[in-house]
Amino acid sequence: MSLVTTNEMLKKAQEGHYAVGAFNVENMEMVMSVLKAAEEMNAPVIMQTTPSTVKYAGLDYYLAMVRAAAQRACVPVAMHLDHGSSFELAMQALRTGYTSIMIDGSHESFEDNIALTRRVADACAPSGISVEAELGKVGGKEDDLVAADDSPYTDPQQAKEFAERTGVTSLAVAIGTAHGLYKGTPKLDFDRLSAIREVVSIPLVLHGASGVPDEAVRESITRGICKVNFATELRIAFSDGVKKYLHENPDAFDPKKYGKTGMDNVIHLVKEKIAVCGSEGKA
Repeated sequence: MSLVTTNEMLKKAQEGHYAVGAFNVENMEMVMSVLKAAEEMNAPVIMQTTPSTVKYAGLDYYLAMVRAAAQRACVPVAMHLDHGSSFELAMQALRTGYTSIMIDGSHESFEDNIALTRRVADACAPSGISVEAELGKVGGKEDDLVAADDSPYTDPQQAKEFAERTGVTSLAVAIGTAHGLYKGTPKLDFDRLSAIREVVSIPLVLHGASGVPDEAVRESITRGICKVNFATELRIAFSDGVKKYLHENPDAFDPKKYGKTGMDNVIHLVKEKIAVCGSEGKA
């Protein structure tokens, strides 16, 4: 199966009242693990890379791995640029063949965010490539991007204006989640999410879902979230598997063996997250 955009995926999720899991992949093992989990759950899946991940190996390397996975897959797979940090990077991803692009102008003023996002959306429209943007600031740290602890939540009326003026196909909203690890249990502003859903018709995206209680993720989906991002938990799961194997087998030197334990952890975790998103059987 060829790579698909997230447009149709998220529209189906919106109509079916579930969400599609979007998983950050760092290497070949994680790509293979996410695909295996999605196939076992018969679920659509989004694989994504951040700017720092792209710096590690390049857009073309990651696209080639995910495209190879998609061609073997019996479920829909989309390739997404997560937190695109500039117009130039977004265009590089577009030219390389990514099927979904996020431009993150949330660090800019409202008007500058609109201008940057509109520029990317206009450039991607002729190719039918999905464009995600962010309004408000999701706290914490996403690779090299750091947001303040007092990051403002998304304003519903600004979200309406933003969606109308930019033409994006999905919108990431700030309702109390944060990137990275939580020191306590996050408290999501569900009333704010419902207010945004009432005035914004395009699919909404939840960032920073690693560590958010399952019941909170499910509640956010009932209130309009159609895409849920997971990154930190996957990194921890993979690393823990590798560490455990090497601790038990200190003389091991075959990456295939210790890599498999990391993969098994990721497969188990991704299947759990797909179940929470309600996308099992929706391929």
